[in-house]
Amino acid sequence: MEEIIIRKMKEEDIPDVVDIQINGWKTAYRGIVEDGYLDTMNRDEIIARRKKGYKQNCFMVAELKKEVAGFCWYVDNNSFTPDEMDIDCELIALYVRPDLKWKGIGTKLFQFVTNEFQSKDKTRMVVWCLKDNEPSKQFYAKMGGKIAKEKIVEIGGKNYSEVGFVYDI
Repeated sequence: MEEIIIRKMKEEDIPDVVDIQINGWKTAYRGIVEDGYLDTMNRDEIIARRKKGYKQNCFMVAELKKEVAGFCWYVDNNSFTPDEMDIDCELIALYVRPDLKWKGIGTKLFQFVTNEFQSKDKTRMVVWCLKDNEPSKQFYAKMGGKIAKEKIVEIGGKNYSEVGFVYDI
């Protein structure tokens, strides 16, 4: 296996990151989220949003053979889960190119994030996952998380259940 390098996202990575996100949604959420929403995801809009936010947030990419193979986004606060005061950090997103899953890339990104949080004396992390996304739930459970929370999220005008995996780090 080639070496997986984790590094900060650069602006030139954004199109690859957005392609991974869109392809990830279309493969992981097909049959969970409305097809109409998945089929009309606007790449240009997502790229514009990513360009606005990637510097002030923690976005990392996983590189394999000098190509972006996955990415993650995390915050070392609970700004995305403010009603949960026992949570002090959050892994907001973790995506791996669908053709490169099960090669350790997601695990390496996940471990990078938890190491970052430990170095900042964070103690409880949450990761939200669509309740019906069984492969992702299996991954987060394998990483040691326990489902401790549930909430409703709106995607494309429809409500979906999410479960929160909590980790003592």
